[in-house]
Amino acid sequence: MAEVLLEVRGLTAGYGAGPVLHGVDLDFQAGELLALIGANGAGKSTLLGVLSGLVPPTSGSILFAGRNLTGARPERVVRAGIAHVPQGRRLFATMTVRQNLVLGAYLRRDREVQSDIDRVVGYFPALGDKLQRVAGTLSGGEQQMVAIGRGLMGRPRLLMIDEPSLGLAPKVVETVIEVCQSINRDGVSVLLVEQDVVVALEAADRGYVLENGRIALSGSARELQDDPAVRKAYLGV
Repeated sequence: MAEVLLEVRGLTAGYGAGPVLHGVDLDFQAGELLALIGANGAGKSTLLGVLSGLVPPTSGSILFAGRNLTGARPERVVRAGIAHVPQGRRLFATMTVRQNLVLGAYLRRDREVQSDIDRVVGYFPALGDKLQRVAGTLSGGEQQMVAIGRGLMGRPRLLMIDEPSLGLAPKVVETVIEVCQSINRDGVSVLLVEQDVVVALEAADRGYVLENGRIALSGSARELQDDPAVRKAYLGV
């Protein structure tokens, strides 16, 4: 049996207007590439916000590698081994690519940061000659590569990536998703949050469908691709 890396039980959370998540249960095995799919407004980004410590839960529990992270602050979550690549990249636009990457290692005290920058460039060769470029001058696809690279710089066990395909050309999306799969094969568990259900399920091992803040369906990626409700609601067939 694979190790259960992340265990979420009864998670409820929201903002001033009321709850967005309603009793979410989720299990994530070490080594998986897991897809979290759902329509815009289903609560996907809120769930990532809770898992990364940016949004406080109102009830429920979060266990990561046996450690209770319920309501933990973001720096504790990062130290535990979770990195969050937010929707919209959110780079420091006036800083260089290298500076943005180094910021991803801000909690580290080792001397291998440069080797990990080299590792990021290995995943994204297009960044190789752009490390001194100001991040705000890059294309959307290149900025997404930097954002994923910044997440990797913390050496996470779990990399959570929110809507990596948003606003990108299909060919760039293909490159980004292939790198996500390579990162996963190299030993990092990946939680891929996507509105593009086809992209997400073709890449993933398993998936969860989030609807109106609740888990509506779960199963292998193949099972979800073949599920009549998923095909009708998200695949248009």
